Amino acid sequence: MVWQRVSGRGILLAIAAVIMVGLVITQSAGPSTAEPGTPLSERLDALLADPVYDGSQVALLVRDAATGETLYDRNGGQRMLPASNTKLFTSTAAMEVLGPDFRFHTDVLATAPLRGGTLRGDLYLKGYGDPTAREADYQALAEQLRAAGVRHVDGDLVADDSYFDQVRLGDSWAWDDEQAYYAAQISALTLAPNDDYDTGTAIVESRPGASAGAPVRVGLVPANRLIKIVNTATTGAAGSESTLNVEREHGGNVVRVSGSLPLDAGTDQSLITVWEPEFYAADVFRLALEAEGIEVDGKITAATTPAKARRLAEDKSMTVGELMTPFLKLSNNIHAETLIKTMGAVAEADGSWPAGLGVVSSYAQVVGVEVDRLRISDGSGLTRKTNLTADAITDVLIAAQREPWWPQWYDGLPIAGKPERLIGGTLRTRMLDTPAAGNLRGKTGTLTGVSALSGYVTTKDGRKLVFSMISNNQLSSVRAIEDAVGVTLASWTDQAPVAATRVKAPVKQSCESEWEKAC
Repeated sequence: MVWQRVSGRGILLAIAAVIMVGLVITQSAGPSTAEPGTPLSERLDALLADPVYDGSQVALLVRDAATGETLYDRNGGQRMLPASNTKLFTSTAAMEVLGPDFRFHTDVLATAPLRGGTLRGDLYLKGYGDPTAREADYQALAEQLRAAGVRHVDGDLVADDSYFDQVRLGDSWAWDDEQAYYAAQISALTLAPNDDYDTGTAIVESRPGASAGAPVRVGLVPANRLIKIVNTATTGAAGSESTLNVEREHGGNVVRVSGSLPLDAGTDQSLITVWEPEFYAADVFRLALEAEGIEVDGKITAATTPAKARRLAEDKSMTVGELMTPFLKLSNNIHAETLIKTMGAVAEADGSWPAGLGVVSSYAQVVGVEVDRLRISDGSGLTRKTNLTADAITDVLIAAQREPWWPQWYDGLPIAGKPERLIGGTLRTRMLDTPAAGNLRGKTGTLTGVSALSGYVTTKDGRKLVFSMISNNQLSSVRAIEDAVGVTLASWTDQAPVAATRVKAPVKQSCESEWEKAC
């Protein structure tokens, strides 16, 4: 089906450029094709001649942001595994299709009459995909119910996540990622436990006991009765090594806490994914009802809300435009997949991955991307089935500048060398104290054997560029080379030669994943 628009318009040493230009490296494709022999192409060719690319692949495309003119092209048309650069497609499509003012919502509904403070039937909690819903939002819903006179429900509390389909995990997501917060189950009714809006997860807090040998003290954030903790962890001697392990059993919500936590350790916080998040959200809501003095006689069940149900309370999210900041800065996978299913629900009345991905492809085609040469299999880039090209990514980057929502979307991109987490995002420890710091804005991408960086940078001459660099099948990190490319572009001038580029190592050199919370 053809989509129609719904709203709006819509290594430290290895990176030096003193690498011998004559070094021969075996790669999957030939040298750059754009403007051969120019100083810029020679400099970039030297950076990409690094031995890390022996037996692996790299694509790099640099274009003028205003005219689209190609300034450098190494394998720009080669299909590559992009990791989280996929989010550039998802986010731009969401801004266009849903619109920057779109809000998710969560409703409380009923069909039964309210008599003398008692609701004579079931109470429905229906989610419409809000990836930012927190415990406080469910508390606010409970407060609205009390204000409406509800004191007692003589039926069940029914969790309704039917706005999305029941496929919880993305296409070919790895089984060993299932417990990781960045691969949580996707549900239209869910909850985030923290300010990063890590939807579909809970926090297991572990504290040392009062003395060595005592059990570790364990709690949940938010408090809930769905997750069952089995705690065999003990407190170790002060100064001992922590061997604490927190693991959820597959197929349910039993979480086992084992190992040892030193007596002098602080509070350990472990994010765990939740099995069937709609029951998690409903359980937290039920606790909120109890806190408001509202008793529910029945149990928590799952069903679809009858069409005739009347709304008793509603909670609305931040706007999609505002969501771009935590989504893109922190590369939140669950936000991406929620946006995919929501686009499907809004544009095609089908809250599924196939429908939503079709909408994304249609938008990309509208802005000039040759989508028949690509494959997009999820919204976040966690799958290893997506294939994009640097050419297609730069097409999207150039087109986005012409959209009315461009400033808000652009502000959502990570900024190199800016240490604030929700400003620098996944680029906050990179390209520090270089011409790229505070200049380059881009989207990172990381999987094992995959690294990507695409975005915008302004040269020393004031010329704005778009670029996309994707590396596949490398056996060691290429981040320093990516950074050297970014700094080269930021410091480039056509007026005089530019010194060979060296880049400081990131502040935390062990941080190779964009999803490491400590990074």
